[in-house]
Amino acid sequence: MKKLVCGAVAGVLALSLAACGGSDDSAGGSTAKKELKIGVANFSLGAPYFIAMSKAIEAEAKTYSNVKLIQTDAQGDASKLTSDIDDLLTQSVDGVIISGGPLNAAPAAMNAITQKDVPSILVDRKFSGGQYTSWIGPNNTQIGQGDGKYIVDRLKGNGTLAVIKGGPADNTIGLDRTNGLLGAVKQSPGIKVVESPDFGGWSSDGGLKVMENLLAKNSKIDAVFCENDSMCLGAQKAIADADRTDEMFLVGADGQKEALKAIKDGSNYGATAVNNADTIGRTGLNRMMAVLGGAQPTKDTPLDAPLVTKDNVDQFHDPNSLF
Repeated sequence: MKKLVCGAVAGVLALSLAACGGSDDSAGGSTAKKELKIGVANFSLGAPYFIAMSKAIEAEAKTYSNVKLIQTDAQGDASKLTSDIDDLLTQSVDGVIISGGPLNAAPAAMNAITQKDVPSILVDRKFSGGQYTSWIGPNNTQIGQGDGKYIVDRLKGNGTLAVIKGGPADNTIGLDRTNGLLGAVKQSPGIKVVESPDFGGWSSDGGLKVMENLLAKNSKIDAVFCENDSMCLGAQKAIADADRTDEMFLVGADGQKEALKAIKDGSNYGATAVNNADTIGRTGLNRMMAVLGGAQPTKDTPLDAPLVTKDNVDQFHDPNSLF
C-alpha cells in the first residue's frame, strides 16, 4: 500500500515529529485526499552527490500515491535558483525542498517562500538566516574530527598530510570538515599539514588536478584528506599515475559507493565518513510530507556521520545504491 502523507523513518533517522496520523484515512486530514505538488529546487546537478540526492527524493516521492514532484536545476547559478523558486511558487506548490549546494544563503528566494507561507525543507546545506521550516544534513564537524583522528592514529603522530578543499573559500560545509580535521591533527605537532591553495571544485577532475600540483611540489606525502569523496577519487588516480600509490593513503567524506568499494578492495583509500545523499534526500521528502500532514518539525537535524574503514565497510557498501 502506498503512503499518503506521514512517512515512517526508523532508528536514528526518527524525525521527532508530532501529529502524524496512523493510517491513510487519518494521515494529514484533508491533505490526504488531494494531490500535493512539491517543488525541488536544486542549485546544481553537476556532481554525483547532488544527482543522487535528487534521484532519492524522486524515488521516495513515488512511494506516496498523491505526490507530484517538480524538480529544477539552477546549474550553479544563484540568481537562477531564485527564479526557479519563484517559478515553483507561481505553480502553487504546497512545499519546497531546496538542495543548495555550496550556497550559504539565498535571501531573495527564502523571502519569496516565506511570503507565500509555504513550508521549506533544506537538505544537506543549511542557509543562514533561519527562515526555513526545517533542515536535514550532515554533521560536518564530526566528519572532519573522525577523519582527523583516523589520520593521526594511522600516521602515529608523524608525517605530511595534504589537504584538498572543495571551495569556495566561504563554503561552511568544507570549512567545518577541514576545521574539524585540523582540530584533531593539531594535537600531533609531528604531522605537517600542506593545504593546497587551489580548490578542487568538489569533482573528481578537480581533485585530480589539485593532487597533480601537490605531487609536483611535495617529494613526500604520507596522507591526503579531501573534503569529499569525489575529489579523493580523482586524487587517487593522480597518485597512481605518478606511481606513488604505496607512499600515501587517502581519507574522504560522504560515503560515495566508489570510495567504499576502494576501501573494501584494500586500496590506498583508507577511510571516509558517511554523509549519504540517498538517506538525506529520502528523509527530506518524508519530512516535507509530515509537515504537510500537520506535524511540527524539528528545526535542525544533523545526521550522524560514522567513520568507514576496511573494518566496517561491509555495513555500508551497497554497489546498487544511488550514491
